[in-house]
Amino acid sequence: MANFAKPSVPRFSVDVYQNEYLPEGGREVNAIATVTATGGGTLGGGLSAVASGGRPSAAVALMVDCSGSMDYPPTKMRNARDATAAAVDTLRDGTHFAVIGGTHVATEVYPGGGRLAVAGPATREEAKQALRRLTAGGGTAIGAWLRLADRLLSSADVTLRHGILLTDGRNEHESPQDLRAALDACAGRFTCDARGVGTDWEVKEVTGIASALLGTADIVADPSGLSADFTRMMEAAMGKEVADVALRVWTPVGTAIRFVKQVAPAVEDLTARRTEAGPRAGDYPTGSWGDESRDYHLCVEVPPAGLGREMLAARVSLVVPQADGTAQDLGAQGLVRAVWTDDMTASTAISPQVAHYTGQAELAQVIKQGLDLRKVGDFDGATAKLGRAVQLASASGNADTAKLLSKVVDVVDAATGTVRLKTRVAEADEMTLETRSTKTVRVKK
Repeated sequence: MANFAKPSVPRFSVDVYQNEYLPEGGREVNAIATVTATGGGTLGGGLSAVASGGRPSAAVALMVDCSGSMDYPPTKMRNARDATAAAVDTLRDGTHFAVIGGTHVATEVYPGGGRLAVAGPATREEAKQALRRLTAGGGTAIGAWLRLADRLLSSADVTLRHGILLTDGRNEHESPQDLRAALDACAGRFTCDARGVGTDWEVKEVTGIASALLGTADIVADPSGLSADFTRMMEAAMGKEVADVALRVWTPVGTAIRFVKQVAPAVEDLTARRTEAGPRAGDYPTGSWGDESRDYHLCVEVPPAGLGREMLAARVSLVVPQADGTAQDLGAQGLVRAVWTDDMTASTAISPQVAHYTGQAELAQVIKQGLDLRKVGDFDGATAKLGRAVQLASASGNADTAKLLSKVVDVVDAATGTVRLKTRVAEADEMTLETRSTKTVRVKK
């Protein structure tokens, strides 16, 4: 078992980066809010029930694809068993957990009986023994896997609930509507990391699961890499300290939120996920937090005002919504301002942080558009979009994405976005680019 330190509940902070100056008649205010959670603080006061050792109580459901395709090649199923065993070994003592086998139905592999086990030396060994009995056969109905995970996770009186889902194929034994309904039912109840192994799965399904459940998505093209990936995922899950954190945005009368997006470490549009939180305030879910930092892009429309006027355009804070409709304030706040000026130099300057993340969001968009155009045979359109992606990746220093793009296009001139589509592209390379297209690099402040 991994040896985890015992940090106290993190302290949150919010830093706002923007150019607050608007020209006469200007109405659009953009800002980047950097939210940071750091160890060493203590929030106490009923923020969460904390298990022995000063750690929040947690429950984890491991969902392993056991459909027939997992036997092709046979090493895939073996690697999945080994990876799940590695994840079980990484569980912190006292963590509630279960293993689910997924086919066209969902099966409780361990411990069974509609309950969760509590991690310790004996239960870890029992779980690994149960994993050895997993065999491949049947279809794929991911919504059923998620619903069983939800039932099991909700049976535990814990503060953090998390799922890890592995699939190697498309969700062919239930309708897209069934999967969407399952995701809607599970959203806000637990977070979930999703992984696609091999190259026979659907990128949009796996990334859609992670997006809806505020987790991560990735490809493990070579099944031999599963154990290392599962270990990293479980270590990250074990490092979470506060669940269900929401970004609360208050705006004054006459203003309107155009959008709220997470822009680092990955692009995720949160605008449509707003829930009302009192007069002129709304909450945007961000999931669970450990010791980490994330960036959010806010765009606010303000009423026009005269030169020399200034106003508070938005107030950003962090809260944990409670079951009774109240919310616990995490003690962090950032202010977004608007100031009207006739100084053209001031009002036309773009905040470096806003400019950087606007480019990163466009990068994610043009990669997806370019790959979609390539799939339907519009090679001119694909070349234009992927060329723009190369240009943006180069300008922003996103070396990881630039490297992935170079496996799909031949780069003639990165600065101008001049590229040629490769005539042959490995399926794994194209799927890796699509899956990781939303990953961003932090702005250099």
